[in-house]
Amino acid sequence: MSMITDPTSLDGQAPSMEVELEDMAERQELARLQEMTAAAELKGGEQAVQLQARVAQLEAHAALRATAHPVKRLVRGRYRSAGTGTQLELRVDVDGVRPTMRLSGDFFQNSGATSTYAGSFVVEAPVITQSPGTVTLEGKGRFSFPIGSRHVRVTIPRGTALQPRPGIATVQFSAARGAPPSATHLCSFVSPHLRSVQLEQDSVAGTVPFVSYDTGSLPRPPSSPPRTLTVPKAFEEAGIEVQVAGTPNTIDFDAAGADARWDPSELHNAMVNHFSLWEDAPLWRVWMLVATAFVRSDTRGIMFDGGGAFQRQGAAVFHDVIKGTDPASRRAQLRTYVHELGHAFNLLHSWDKNIATPPQPLGPNGGLGDLSWMNYVGRYQPPPPAPGGEAAYWAAFPFQFTDNELIHLRHGFYRDVVMGGNPFKTGAAEVDADLFGDPVVNHSGLALEVRSPGAFRYGQPVVVELKLSTTDINGRSTHGHLDPEEGFVTIAIRTPTGDTRIYRPPMTRCVDHSEALRLDGERPALYRSTYIGYGQEGLYFQQTGRYQLRAQYVAADGSRVLSPVHHVTVRSPHTDEDEHVAELMMGDEQGMLFYVLGSHCDALRSGRDALEEVLERYPDHPLAVYPRLVKGANASRDFKYLPADRKPFVKEAAPEESIDQLGKVVAATLENRGVDNLTLGWVMKRRALMEARTGRVEQARRTVDDMVGILSERTRKPAVRRDIEARAQRLRDTLSGEHRYGP
Repeated sequence: MSMITDPTSLDGQAPSMEVELEDMAERQELARLQEMTAAAELKGGEQAVQLQARVAQLEAHAALRATAHPVKRLVRGRYRSAGTGTQLELRVDVDGVRPTMRLSGDFFQNSGATSTYAGSFVVEAPVITQSPGTVTLEGKGRFSFPIGSRHVRVTIPRGTALQPRPGIATVQFSAARGAPPSATHLCSFVSPHLRSVQLEQDSVAGTVPFVSYDTGSLPRPPSSPPRTLTVPKAFEEAGIEVQVAGTPNTIDFDAAGADARWDPSELHNAMVNHFSLWEDAPLWRVWMLVATAFVRSDTRGIMFDGGGAFQRQGAAVFHDVIKGTDPASRRAQLRTYVHELGHAFNLLHSWDKNIATPPQPLGPNGGLGDLSWMNYVGRYQPPPPAPGGEAAYWAAFPFQFTDNELIHLRHGFYRDVVMGGNPFKTGAAEVDADLFGDPVVNHSGLALEVRSPGAFRYGQPVVVELKLSTTDINGRSTHGHLDPEEGFVTIAIRTPTGDTRIYRPPMTRCVDHSEALRLDGERPALYRSTYIGYGQEGLYFQQTGRYQLRAQYVAADGSRVLSPVHHVTVRSPHTDEDEHVAELMMGDEQGMLFYVLGSHCDALRSGRDALEEVLERYPDHPLAVYPRLVKGANASRDFKYLPADRKPFVKEAAPEESIDQLGKVVAATLENRGVDNLTLGWVMKRRALMEARTGRVEQARRTVDDMVGILSERTRKPAVRRDIEARAQRLRDTLSGEHRYGP
């Protein structure tokens, strides 16, 4: 009989290596003897010689075992109980490839033709005991629900060389080790994979979906063996089975034209209509669309399904950014596909794991030094003085998830992992009472500020301005990703009742590569306007009263820059009309419409109707400017439909309606009852593009000139005025004719 208790005995093994429990016990003994030998060699003498001989003997025995026992008798895998009532799906992860030394399971309640999720558990570092033909694992479990019988004991008959499949696992739950079991489940072996998910992938005509990449075709770390990786194979190495469901469809979309860029509402509408396995329910199913390009041209991929009750069911990659047939392009495509699907499993970016579910420790240099599918290649930065960047990443990346990511994928509680389960990032750690802890030392040379009018009407969309500036007279270089959906900015919100919530935008957009931003005397600050009223957890400002906001920015070198606390007050409605308008403005669908600035998506119809009622019944109300903004922005865009039962088509923009509605937004803003300056600039730019599209190029140029005059009057800063003029000139250069697709 032998016993194994060390959960770290196999750290760093090659991805393709499978190990038996006997291998693990032998490795532990070999590591112990090698450590003793090293100490003895410093002293010399007979003991060192004896230990060296024992080490050589163990190494020879290991080589002999590998030759004599080529068939591995593994117990790792997924097991399931049968019958009615409570069903247990058990996962055993103590041998095989990169074992995490855990066992876990999910309970389901079967009734008639239905099955309902009941709860999950995990046992970390179970004690493993081997006897002839049997493996026993036991330890104290962590459960997702209150339970008295927390001790878990699993007994598994091992297979043989001729029949390596393990036998039926007996799972017992008791109050303590040695106590009589309160429940026993008999679970048959189902699969060597710990979880299984169905992937349905469609592509837009003109794109070329990724197939495979040979990791030996470009330099790689010596510890990573050369192999051919597909997307399913990459997840298989993590213990997850990805089944390609059905036949991939190629969607002919001639109507979209040569510049077919997709926005989030189009992607979600396409998923609902084209994902044949889609249901509004937690299911191990995910849809991937290989599209042409996103409306933000630097976006490589996006997990766009971040709104509503059932999230993380859809993702997209953008062919125009990652296309190519050379090895470097195929390597980048593999990383992007796996990265976006990782988000569907509720895996966060490497620098964002401290607000995961459950909270995970950050890797090296605040997570930026992680060698993971979930890190950004261009943002890779191990602790100094080690070099960072793309070349350093690929030279060290072993094409695998980190240990903590493996634990989440294999053993995270069911609702935290399954598509359609808990929202992305939801259920994270409690936020510090001071809305993030202040750094003891801050030499980042950067400052972050949250700004807003300070007071908002009840029901008014809460929009704040983020300002990133340098405090170093010599200037600082970093990146310009201030949009929370890009993952480098986190905003904490303390409500009037004292609860603290993290703002989580409805989608996660992956940009990866971008130019370095230099902040200095010529450009001392960067500004970004962002709507934070709606996100993955619904509406964030439903109470009247005083809120506190604080933001955190993760800089290019890993520094975490905190803003001062910013105070916002949501005022109570004064009249019945104010209250009714607020009711029409507040709702999940309205929140999503404010976030994406309008959509023709059928799933948001009731939200559009509510905002239209505001314009029809209360056109002069101060809050009517926001439904006008949504309507005007939506009318300025063509909308791509991917219906399941007929040919895709495009709903053309309505330039005249857009010009009219956006013009009223500008007029209201000039009367000090409209939008912020950054949004005003966007509105006037969009209006100019619509005027050019209808052939009124001179009018469009006058609109641009008006924009420069209005915005320049609203700032005293020469650098900001220079930036306004530079952006305006770039816009003028595009107005020589019809501009079909504005950014």
